[in-house]
Amino acid sequence: MFFSLIIPVYNRPDEVDELLESLSKSDYKEDFEIVIVEDGSSLKCEDIVHKYEAKLKISYYYKENSGPGDSRNYGMKKAKGDYFIIFDSDCIIPAHYLTEVEKALKGNYVDCFGGPDKALDSFSDIQKAINFAMTSFLTTGGIRGGSEKIDKFQPRSFNMGLSRKAFEASNGFGNIHPGEDPDLSIRLWNLGFETKLVPNAYVYHKRRIDWDKFSVQVNKFGKARPILNSWYPKYNKLTFFFPSVFISGFVLAVLLLIFNIDVLLQLYFIYFLVIFLVSSYQNKSIKIGYLSLIAVWKQFYGYGIGFMESFLKVIVLKKKPQDAFPELFFKI
Repeated sequence: MFFSLIIPVYNRPDEVDELLESLSKSDYKEDFEIVIVEDGSSLKCEDIVHKYEAKLKISYYYKENSGPGDSRNYGMKKAKGDYFIIFDSDCIIPAHYLTEVEKALKGNYVDCFGGPDKALDSFSDIQKAINFAMTSFLTTGGIRGGSEKIDKFQPRSFNMGLSRKAFEASNGFGNIHPGEDPDLSIRLWNLGFETKLVPNAYVYHKRRIDWDKFSVQVNKFGKARPILNSWYPKYNKLTFFFPSVFISGFVLAVLLLIFNIDVLLQLYFIYFLVIFLVSSYQNKSIKIGYLSLIAVWKQFYGYGIGFMESFLKVIVLKKKPQDAFPELFFKI
């Protein structure tokens, strides 16, 4: 099996440097190639790629900006491998990653897999807090989807494998973003392909975002979900409504204080206390525990509000998703 690692990048040469440095330390014994796709960047990473050409087998391509999904498709069309592995540029790859993937595929082959993400000790406190919010079983993150059934897993495109056969059958990613990864997973299921989680194939996902960018990101996640539900109603789940219910419940809890009823608000206090204690323990830091409260609130609020807005426009009012939320669709 020959792996092609597909990495789209947009104005992030420093991230590419860290990612390639980590791949240069891989313990994988077989050959593999790396395909870097520069998605219309003004700040290019071509010089960084040249820096690693003696250590790694790398191809570099520059194209006009058309979004991460189309850039991944572009890279897979250029790649020589029979199995593609897709990373975001802000990932750092453990040395054992490819070895674990090969072991998992040889033991139980599937045409599409995904892996979890973790945080390195060197990450900032905010990055660790956001990582907690995005991965904890106490939030909507599970382990970046690990709360889903392992053998019915929707891989996330920051850490995802896809066979050439599955790519050619599905035509790869669509032009919605975010939401392109569950869209592809569902289309693969409908084509008869299987997906799974490979727990040991984790990456360190750096997420170089601040609070405002994180809020925008999770809001877009919320907007994308009702669109996917309208496309694939068979795969709709009640759990998708949870962040919106959580936010609505909090508003109700505050309003009930007018009538001196504080039971519901106490439940929210207990929940956030558990978040604080678990994050503080896991991260060995009270500060990160506190920052995790901010991250979890922003996650629920951003996703929940985005979901409600999209549900109203797309599900209730039957607006075309591309007209309701043009910012979620790249023109290809």
